[in-house]
Amino acid sequence: AYFDDRFPPPVVRIIGIVDRQQSNKRLYCHLRFHNETISVEAEVDIHSDHFGFRYGTADLNCKCPGITLNSSVSVTTSPQNNASAPGLSIRNIKKGKPSHFTYEFAVCISVMFRNYSNVLQFIQTIEMHRLLGVQKVFIYKTSSSREIDKVLGHYIKEGIVEVIPWQITSFIDVSYSWKPKAGGDLHYNGQIAALNDCVYRNMYTSRYVALTDLDEVIIPRKHSNWGELMKFLEKQYPYKEGFLFDEHHFFNSVDGDRFAYKEWNNVPGVNILRHVYSEPVDSKSNGRKMILNPRTVVQTSVHSLPPDFSKIVHVRVPLQGQLSKEALIRDTKLCEYADEVIKKTNEVIKPN
Repeated sequence: AYFDDRFPPPVVRIIGIVDRQQSNKRLYCHLRFHNETISVEAEVDIHSDHFGFRYGTADLNCKCPGITLNSSVSVTTSPQNNASAPGLSIRNIKKGKPSHFTYEFAVCISVMFRNYSNVLQFIQTIEMHRLLGVQKVFIYKTSSSREIDKVLGHYIKEGIVEVIPWQITSFIDVSYSWKPKAGGDLHYNGQIAALNDCVYRNMYTSRYVALTDLDEVIIPRKHSNWGELMKFLEKQYPYKEGFLFDEHHFFNSVDGDRFAYKEWNNVPGVNILRHVYSEPVDSKSNGRKMILNPRTVVQTSVHSLPPDFSKIVHVRVPLQGQLSKEALIRDTKLCEYADEVIKKTNEVIKPN
């Protein structure tokens, strides 16, 4: 639950997941201020990006006359307050706008699931983000391997990673795909809900928020880091809420001729430095991810981006598996960061 006074009237906005087949069911917010409770009907706004699944992300908006720092809210199907109903702490209760931000760049990653175990690629991805100027990475986690848990512990101790428990599978049959025919009642582990939560979680703490996956890094083409990239883009294209970046799929089954290190042979996962061959971009199916100003966003939305300034390096199994190596595009931009990535990766691997 998040307090949102950017548009009148102010509301408590709860990021939720609802059954779209029962979208007419009334829900009620019970706002608790000290010893007082105010009950109001929730305005339910189901996000359009539910991909046809039975359940979808929704904003439950509760109009409120005013809240205090210790306020909480519960949601029920009854207009009568139930004191035993679980309450959510209300975040983003603030006095004025921030004079400075805790982070220049935060990254929201969703979702770590199915006992995720790609240790080497995970370490390299975190270190790449640090080199690009990221101060915090938020990971919505359902399950991971013991080796990954050790690495997460290392990065949590360093302060670069925060893990958000995402035990959604205890409540709903999730899909591991974005297509309903793959089964499950909710798109891709509740990814949309997680990303929206992360945007609001960083509303007043991070100047920019990037929304990516575990196997992706946004690499500037003409700048050395995200700070330089965003200064350039905002100067060229003012008044934009954020920028979209095209994905370029790098085959994890085709190796380049460099960066094969024996000391990494026993580390599970993919060495992204070795994969420098990408598929030609399919404009009809190409995905995009974004860097945005969270204070201008109500729900994750579509923005415009000029071409050729940045791309997403997405090291994964092939989408166009029929392509020969000769049909792929050699791209070694990531290798420009290799020396520092190798050094930092070895520092993490040795104590683990």
